[in-house]
Amino acid sequence: MCGILAIIGKGKDEALVQQLSKRMSHRGPDESDLFVTEKGHILSHERLSIIDLTTGRQPIQGSSKAWMVHNGEIYNHQNLRDTVLSRHAFRTTSDSEVIVHLYEEFGYEFCDMLDGIFAFVVINGDDYIAGRDPLGVKPLYYGLDERGRMYFSSEMKAITDQCRSFSTFPPGHYYTPKTGFVKYYRPQWEDASKAVEVIDYEAIRQTLTQAVEKRLMSDVPVGVLLSGGLDSSLTSSIAARLLKESGQKLHSFSIGLTADAPDAAAARKVAEFLGTDHHEIHFTIEQGIAILDKLVWHLETYDVTSIRASTPMYFLSKAITDMGVKVVLSGEGADEIFGGYLYFRNAPSATEFQKETIERVQKLFTADLLRADKSTMAHGLEARVPFLDKKFLELAIRIKPEEKQPKTYNGVEKYILRKAFDTPENPYLPSEVLWRQKEQFSDGVGYDWIDTLIEYCASQVTDEQLESAQERFPYNTPATKEAYFYRSLFHKHFPQVSAAQTVRKWIPKWQENTDPSGRANAAHVQADTCIAQSKLEV
Repeated sequence: MCGILAIIGKGKDEALVQQLSKRMSHRGPDESDLFVTEKGHILSHERLSIIDLTTGRQPIQGSSKAWMVHNGEIYNHQNLRDTVLSRHAFRTTSDSEVIVHLYEEFGYEFCDMLDGIFAFVVINGDDYIAGRDPLGVKPLYYGLDERGRMYFSSEMKAITDQCRSFSTFPPGHYYTPKTGFVKYYRPQWEDASKAVEVIDYEAIRQTLTQAVEKRLMSDVPVGVLLSGGLDSSLTSSIAARLLKESGQKLHSFSIGLTADAPDAAAARKVAEFLGTDHHEIHFTIEQGIAILDKLVWHLETYDVTSIRASTPMYFLSKAITDMGVKVVLSGEGADEIFGGYLYFRNAPSATEFQKETIERVQKLFTADLLRADKSTMAHGLEARVPFLDKKFLELAIRIKPEEKQPKTYNGVEKYILRKAFDTPENPYLPSEVLWRQKEQFSDGVGYDWIDTLIEYCASQVTDEQLESAQERFPYNTPATKEAYFYRSLFHKHFPQVSAAQTVRKWIPKWQENTDPSGRANAAHVQADTCIAQSKLEV
């Protein structure tokens, strides 16, 4: 994991590029380096050392004149070395190095060979290729400056004041000067009509276990983010079993406003059940409000639910890295794959249910994955997401939607995932956690967090300001005082129109109150269907 910056084009001041790269130094606190190619192009890298701690420094040179920088992890790098790249001489044992050798061996057509999470740039003379992993687990932006130079960067903040226009690099694509953007990731699950498979509970267990196992690849300690919800609890359970086989004990981490927070209490139950070395962190509402401005700078978004959920994740990530852990597994993706958000209960048909799951997975990079990366990498912590493994996606999303809909199971969301791991003879989780209702992370840390946050934002924005929001923010105009407040913080750091256009708001469907809190849905056990509406006079 790291921060990368690449500038294609001559004449950029090297000292300035170093300064731009250092804006992302939080992503790579271990090492920093910069290389200028013989053609004057620049590659810069801020490194967080995970694999090959001694020789894996970047930029990395290939067999000849090609150089590369990479952010992410390539889980099948050893297999690639042993097979299609067996004739290549490698300079390091880093997983990243296979990328430049694949380019040398296959040209542009290699991204689909990579099993992992990645954002990379390879430069060879005046030729180059930039690519991003299938779902955008790793962030990447691109832009053009006044002189026509092309920029690629892990975070927007490194290029916003250098480029006349910039945008989010689309997941599942690569870019070259000869081809433009090319969509290399074309899975069958993107076609809703191909969701025709029957449930195979054994395949679900095996494929998710394999996904967790490959994500334990590391030369540094690995932990788990354990909220006490179904998704993080399952990944924790699988990881604990795998580590136990090699005599290792898993470190688990949770956070809440108090020890009585819904997630904190559930996480303790899971940790005790699994026998993990558990660490529980608390934060105050006042602390959360105090870091909102800095948090928005790190996140590069004004999406309401992303900011609500990133605040506790930001505090938790700092506590984790302070303990010496650099890598954690996280549960992102399961709700999108299986229709786990409470609003999915209201889907008007199986077809609409399936289309919504597909779109939610495709747009993960705009919300949950953005939050999972940037709130953790703000403190140099790498988050890995087993549910978004390519094989697991192909298996799970193509199950018939009728088999996944909550209404098929008396309103129980993610029933087939729960059922797959409901193995009484060798239980993965306590029954009350396995069948616990969906609780969104920003709710689960303690309901007072969102409630007080809404009230605080309302006190910072006048009725007149909200009424004239269209004039100040014509693009993605905020509709509530909370949204207006976040947008104002974002605009302070990123005033460009291009910056505002990189953000997509997360809004639930098929329910009257479109606040992103799970409690806005009437099915929630602690429902507050007037949340935000009743607390903001708009």
